[in-house]
Amino acid sequence: MSVDMTQTIRIAMWSGPRNMSTTIMRSFGARPEAVCVDEPFYAAWLAAAGEVHPMQEEILASQSSDPAVVARELLAPLPPGKTLQYQKQMTHHMLESFPLDWVSGVRHAFLVRHPGRVIASYTKKMGDVSLDAIGVPQQERLYREITERTGKAPPVVDSDQLLADPPEVLPRLCDALGIDWDPSMLGWAPGAKPEDGAWAPHWYDAVWKSSGFGPPPGDRPVLEGKAADIEKEALESYERLLQNHV
Repeated sequence: MSVDMTQTIRIAMWSGPRNMSTTIMRSFGARPEAVCVDEPFYAAWLAAAGEVHPMQEEILASQSSDPAVVARELLAPLPPGKTLQYQKQMTHHMLESFPLDWVSGVRHAFLVRHPGRVIASYTKKMGDVSLDAIGVPQQERLYREITERTGKAPPVVDSDQLLADPPEVLPRLCDALGIDWDPSMLGWAPGAKPEDGAWAPHWYDAVWKSSGFGPPPGDRPVLEGKAADIEKEALESYERLLQNHV
């Protein structure tokens, strides 16, 4: 699909935590015309929700805590030479009270991952887990709201399917977003990147070592107790969203 890349294109990818979201940001960031924005509503969510996360002070100092200011910043002109903005958006950061009027000028996609994998990964970094913490109910709500506001159902990409065959799935995603496929999205230089959020030292150790998507996913973890209950609760939302996968 050929598009005029002299125009500014903004893409918001909506994901829960521990969902390969930083890896996808790396992939889009490998495009020479792209500039990435990493979890822009993180500080606003921490302040409004009263949550406490690792590196709290650093996060609050690094971003505006006013969601209206963040929304305006997302629509600001891009740096010289850049025509594509990629927003890594976390669904649990977008509280219902936060403005969504800005989304009509942005192209959207949703990144999903089987809840069992998300929960197993999340509990390695955070001691406690909940349905809201993994962002699944918020993801389904935002999918409905963004579809209403834009008049278009966003494409959905599943991280397991992507890991199984990046050269097959990524071009389909690009086509669904109305941008040309660029093979540079399959690899990147390891290490930290300028767009990485202040929280990166706590969360991004594996991504900093990566230079591509890595091996296909293995067997899903078997969860027990509270974690298994949360997985079961999240599964219906995940499966409904998956019906729209690219």
